[in-house]
Amino acid sequence: MASASSTAVAHRPLAISGRNGLIDRYFYFAMSLLSAALVLDGFGRTVDHRLFHAAPPRPGLLWFHAATFSSWVIFYILQSLLVRTRNVKVHRLLGWFGAALGTTMIVLGTATGIVMAQFETLTLHKSGANAFLIVPIFDMLAFTLFFGLAVLWRKKPELHRRLIFIATCGLLVAALARIPLIGDHFPAYYAVDALIFLGVLRDLLVARRAHKVYLVSLPILIACHIFVVHTVVNASAWWLKIAAWLVS
Repeated sequence: MASASSTAVAHRPLAISGRNGLIDRYFYFAMSLLSAALVLDGFGRTVDHRLFHAAPPRPGLLWFHAATFSSWVIFYILQSLLVRTRNVKVHRLLGWFGAALGTTMIVLGTATGIVMAQFETLTLHKSGANAFLIVPIFDMLAFTLFFGLAVLWRKKPELHRRLIFIATCGLLVAALARIPLIGDHFPAYYAVDALIFLGVLRDLLVARRAHKVYLVSLPILIACHIFVVHTVVNASAWWLKIAAWLVS
């Protein structure tokens, strides 16, 4: 009887929801792959004529920004895979490389946003570049906050993985804006919010309640995204003064 019972347990189908179900075990790794797919789809449509064969050529800093951003996506997949395969020691060891990479991204992302605003205004003679500068500036501020908290709480896995997930989702705005179905940075913000909301759904399916990280972060992010869109659309005077100072 004991043997029959053990066999029944061994052949019990793996649950989809609940603790140790498929969603619990594979959600964050699956989201890392989805992030990579969105980046490839979005930037794959524009990278040739906006970077590789751009006329006029883009500032060299953009190449470093693209390489660093791509490295983060690959790193996020690797770290998610290491957790999924229970290689926690290697995951933590590589975490220090991730801390350095994330810090580099903050500096490069901010500098690239300012340099591109200068380039679009002075070289491409585009209007609205200064108003739009709030988008990359906000994206880097948001990434800095969530990435910094993730590093601070690196020994608290339930906090750490959600914060890294939110930080990574925030980096997808530019890629999402290049996907025709979305087609603009403003709907892209709401697409980012939808991706983060998948984390809420994951918690509801696994633990029947949303984690406090999402309950606090997502409403604030949605409000900030609405504020950023409003600032760009209305070319708010207070921001134009700040942007003009940054670009100068």
